[in-house]
Amino acid sequence: MGEGMIAATTLEDDAAARAFVSGFDLRQLPDGFTADPVPFYAALRRHDPVHRLPDGGVFLTRYEDCAAVYRDPARFLSDKKPEFGPKYGIGTPLFRHHTTSLVFNDPPLHTRVRKLLAPAFTPRALDLLQPRFEAMVERLLDRAAAAGGMDVISDFAAALPVEIIGDMLGIPQQERGPLRDWSLAILGALEPALTPEAEAWGNRSVADFSDYLDRHIAARLALPESRRGAFGAVLDMLLAETHAGDRLTGEELVQNCIFLLNAGHETTTNLIGNGIDLLLRFPDQKARLIADPALMRPAVEEMLRCESSNQLGNRRAAEDCAIGGVAIAKGTQITIGIGAANRDPDQFPDPDRFDITREPNRHLAFGLGIHACAGMTLARMEGRIAISRLLARFPDFRAAGGAVRGGRARFRGFLSYPIHLG
Repeated sequence: MGEGMIAATTLEDDAAARAFVSGFDLRQLPDGFTADPVPFYAALRRHDPVHRLPDGGVFLTRYEDCAAVYRDPARFLSDKKPEFGPKYGIGTPLFRHHTTSLVFNDPPLHTRVRKLLAPAFTPRALDLLQPRFEAMVERLLDRAAAAGGMDVISDFAAALPVEIIGDMLGIPQQERGPLRDWSLAILGALEPALTPEAEAWGNRSVADFSDYLDRHIAARLALPESRRGAFGAVLDMLLAETHAGDRLTGEELVQNCIFLLNAGHETTTNLIGNGIDLLLRFPDQKARLIADPALMRPAVEEMLRCESSNQLGNRRAAEDCAIGGVAIAKGTQITIGIGAANRDPDQFPDPDRFDITREPNRHLAFGLGIHACAGMTLARMEGRIAISRLLARFPDFRAAGGAVRGGRARFRGFLSYPIHLG
């Protein structure tokens, strides 16, 4: 491979690529897809960019098609009740969560909930969080230095967002143990192919997390404001904030607190883990970043583009329409290929080159339009601080072997990634 080249972007044999495309099914993924989806995305984008799936839905792999769907929330809906009812069963914990949280709703509910969550992500709120986050990073790196190494995921990337969201919600340190597993289980249930075991784990996790939050919120409300302090300030804002006399209902509050953890955990953990992996795979770019730390901002954007934490998005056609010249019937389920769009050569010249100075870099890792990720500024801040401090303190860190990919189609990251620090 040439300098900075990530992977071949097509299946080597054109006939094999066409055969793969004709039978592609998100619910029965081919071997190797979750390890490296890039060549599969490229084959679809080249031969069938608006691909009809066996279940009647379509899978989009071109940047412009994906962006057009994101930009038109009136025609392409986020509400997943028609899909999640059959998938989870109406009234189940997973159904209640995924149809109440911000990401799978449309205006006016989406507008109301997003306004109520907005105070958590203002520049002022993030300025208050940043020093605490920096201290967490240094503390975890001190611990890794004493051990001579660490697992980038469990000891660093996954620990950081759990601590930040735990602070935002005022969850006591000694009660944070289950948070990551709850998050993995709930988001794992969004995979296109859901096993009975994963479904049961997801339902149990929503129920357990909801019960915990019910008790936690009741205890928070019982405390006089003078005794609450800054710890749990975001939860306090959610409890107190009103817009046009409206508040989050008890169910909306609980499910969107779960959403805050899930979204923050998944995005930040994968951004840090994938970013560190990219730097290790492409040492020329790592050396460039060490030599010029000011490149950290564009470097994080390129990490998000090359290895998007969230690979798939979903919408539903509200009316008969067309995407990329292909007729789409009302009610059709649309899968937005975020990871594929971010490698589209029509949008990104030389798209399989990892280039930390790439400009412009209008990737879709955080979506687009009214549903763009509410926490993207926080995730970017966390990624920049975590990766820059690791590079500054341990510029010679290297892989220790035994990295394990997450094995999921929707969320791309690692379960484990051991490194030596020098």
